[in-house]
Amino acid sequence: MKLEIYADVLCPWCYIGKRRLTAALAQQTGRTSIEIVWRGYELAPDEGRTPGPTAAEAMAGWWGEQAPARIARIRSLGAAEGLELNLHLARPVNTFDAHRLVKLATDRGRADQMMELLLHAYHTEGHNVADAQVLQRLGGEAGLDAGEVLAVLDGDDYADEVRADRRRAAEHGVTGVPSLVIDGRPPVSGVQPVADLHVLLRNDPTGSPGVVIKPGRPG
Repeated sequence: MKLEIYADVLCPWCYIGKRRLTAALAQQTGRTSIEIVWRGYELAPDEGRTPGPTAAEAMAGWWGEQAPARIARIRSLGAAEGLELNLHLARPVNTFDAHRLVKLATDRGRADQMMELLLHAYHTEGHNVADAQVLQRLGGEAGLDAGEVLAVLDGDDYADEVRADRRRAAEHGVTGVPSLVIDGRPPVSGVQPVADLHVLLRNDPTGSPGVVIKPGRPG
């Protein structure tokens, strides 16, 4: 089975979905191989590298009076998965370089660790995941070679691969994140309950359709 995960660091649902997917994968028995491929999907490609308003402030602008309840729900669902989602600390920035770093990590067999560190740094610690120094530190914590990380961040390695992910997303009908594409089938939500994800990973072609977060709104 090939499992493609379309995600963005800015999306709190992607962090929740990653936790649930990890739990569902742990329940799998009798399957010899599940190939997991992280696909970059930028929610806010026009964002700069300098942090601006917090995610919570942005959500207040989108949702008005509904914002506090929706933010509380995201935080509560995250807490249920053992996550501290600090939307009042997280500040949306451009994630293109973060996705390029995940590509390097993929080539070194460290993609899951890299995604985990990026999501934690942004959603829990409120770090700027567009900052080269932050990315260098996280790359080192993920077990990547410091020289390779620096070379990627100083150049344009993996840029084409990240852009190709966006084209691939369009071909598969992915319009938001987190989305799962299993063996090339139509995308399904990547933030389903663990039991439903478990069914999907047992090669059941059914599942909750669609996606969770629309481009430009990481929450």
